[in-house]
Amino acid sequence: MATLNHIRIFSIMIPVLVLFCFFPKEAVADEGTATFYTPPYTPSSCYGNSNEGVMIAAASDAIWDNRAACGRKYRVTCLGATNNGDPHPCNGNSVAVKIVDYCPSPGCQGTIDLSQEAFASIANPDAGKIKIAYKLV
Repeated sequence: MATLNHIRIFSIMIPVLVLFCFFPKEAVADEGTATFYTPPYTPSSCYGNSNEGVMIAAASDAIWDNRAACGRKYRVTCLGATNNGDPHPCNGNSVAVKIVDYCPSPGCQGTIDLSQEAFASIANPDAGKIKIAYKLV
C-alpha cells in the first residue's frame, strides 16, 4: 500500500518539477552594479532633447545592444554595497526606469547608470555605486 502511495506522489511531483524547468528567463533577475548621474538629462542618445522624466537610466555596453535598449524598462533593486564604506546603502525599495541614454565604456562604472532621483529612491546616494538585481519589465 505504501508503494502505491509513493507512486501517486511521484506521478504528481514529476509534472510539477518539469514545469519549474521551463519558467521564462525574464522571471529571473540579472545582477550587476549601478551608479548615478546628475541633471541635466538632455540631450540623450535615445531621445535627443525630449524630456523623458527623471526615472530614467543610461545603459552600459552590457545591456546597450546597439541602441536596442532605448525605451526598454527595467526594474532595479539594490542588493548591497560594492565597498566597505556603507555596508547598508539599500532602503528596501525597487524602481522602474526607462533607458534613455548610453553610458559607454570605459567611462561607465556600472551596468546601469541611474538618474540621481532613481538611485536615491533605492539607495543612499553617498554609496555612489551599489550591487543591483535588474530585470526587463
